[in-house]
Amino acid sequence: MTAAPDDSSRVFDLLIVGGGVNGTGIARDAAGRGASVVLVEQDDLASYTSSASTKLIHGGLRYLEYYEFRLVRESLIERDRLLAIAPHIMWPLRFVLPHSEGMRPVWMLKLGLFLYDHLAPKMKLPKSRTLDLRTHSAGKPLQDRYKKGFVYSDGWVQDSRLVVLNAMDASARGADIRTRQRLISARRVDGVWEAEIEDMRHGGTTTLRAKALVNAAGPWVARLLADQLAVPNSKSVRLVKGSHIVVPQIFDGPQCYIFQNPDKRIVFAIPYEQGFTLIGTTDVAWDEEPGLVEISPQEVSYLCESVNRYFNKTVKPSDAVWSYAGLRPLYDDAAANASAVTRDYVLDLDTTGGAPLLSIFGGKITTFRKLAEHALEKLAPVLPAVSGHSWTADAALPGGDLGAGGFEPALRRFQDAAPFLPLQLAWRLMRSYGMRAYDIVGNAKELDDLGEDLGQGMMTSEVDYLIENEWATAPEDVLWRRSKIGLHMTKEERQKVADYMRQKLG
Repeated sequence: MTAAPDDSSRVFDLLIVGGGVNGTGIARDAAGRGASVVLVEQDDLASYTSSASTKLIHGGLRYLEYYEFRLVRESLIERDRLLAIAPHIMWPLRFVLPHSEGMRPVWMLKLGLFLYDHLAPKMKLPKSRTLDLRTHSAGKPLQDRYKKGFVYSDGWVQDSRLVVLNAMDASARGADIRTRQRLISARRVDGVWEAEIEDMRHGGTTTLRAKALVNAAGPWVARLLADQLAVPNSKSVRLVKGSHIVVPQIFDGPQCYIFQNPDKRIVFAIPYEQGFTLIGTTDVAWDEEPGLVEISPQEVSYLCESVNRYFNKTVKPSDAVWSYAGLRPLYDDAAANASAVTRDYVLDLDTTGGAPLLSIFGGKITTFRKLAEHALEKLAPVLPAVSGHSWTADAALPGGDLGAGGFEPALRRFQDAAPFLPLQLAWRLMRSYGMRAYDIVGNAKELDDLGEDLGQGMMTSEVDYLIENEWATAPEDVLWRRSKIGLHMTKEERQKVADYMRQKLG
């Protein structure tokens, strides 16, 4: 990671506020074009919205109902690009959609899937087809009343790792990534932004100066404009809480399910973390302050009822072994209900005070890379430092250069290089870090060379790597964002990780 420079006289080209997927994506793209970039995030990377998704890289099948054809087309194109540049943390999935009487008719589902298959040119994933659920293996976990269904393709992403990989690549290209650094205020002074930044870990403040500022604060985007920047703005976000539960595995097989509910919403059931099923999401309007949120008992019941309409195996609220929730900062298009609010993004450029200010309203994880391109295109006329050619469409994210054949051959080569690793550990390291897994193993000749096993194969060498290369400074950074190993650990094992990090970081 790039060391923090002396800021006393330096003027950066770009100051980015917000360490979610949009902020880190813009930082990566801008740094790759030669711009000097500094990014500040008040907590850890992906602390909020970007780690609370349904973990899907998808076009958004249901957005077709709201005539979001441009967004779906862009998302489908981006889905294929992202699967290619980060095959270690993303992979294709097949989704089973049972037809349910009294809900969307068959003709509507067929039309939607046809559009989904053909909106994007040269789609690489298998197209949709009809299933006889009475004979197909995907119908076995379902109740007998579901006789017909459809299957289509989308993709999976380890969302918080995607954010970290963008930050790592940005840093490698010269960007200064500062976590747990909060913007107190910023003003235009002599044609540049002058920002006061508070160090949330060590205390104290610093002043940063930049020619342009990007407000990628997610749920805080409008509040940042009003409170920290004192810039009037007519646009706003609608905060929508989305919650998920994780339960012990409900069904066998690699397929996922997408279920229709009587309220016209949809809920996914997805194989998760070897031995679990992820169920989500909800759409609940949120009128309180942005920040960390939790699932409500009503949402847990809703998700259980949603899957219980379809699966033979009943899910109870008490089955949930973990849950998470986040706020989606959707652009406020005055839609009547939360589910209908657009998932598209709006980029608002303000140059009235001299130094440019670009604010990001809305967006979804699938389109972050294209959003970053559009953001820099919008800034380029007033910030020549970012006017270089777009380059991120085909450039692998850190660890994503797996070589010929993709993931499975790369895993076999990794096992050959480190035969002392248990298969599950080798698989997890390759799935999390790709080719960077070799950096964690280093010159080790046996498992003990990787240090102490803190639990479930989390070796101290891996924690060291995360601290030194991925801005991990707290146990939750390691247990729940850089990995999901916390889901598999006992309370005592999670405490061992916390104790080791405390000792390591002083």
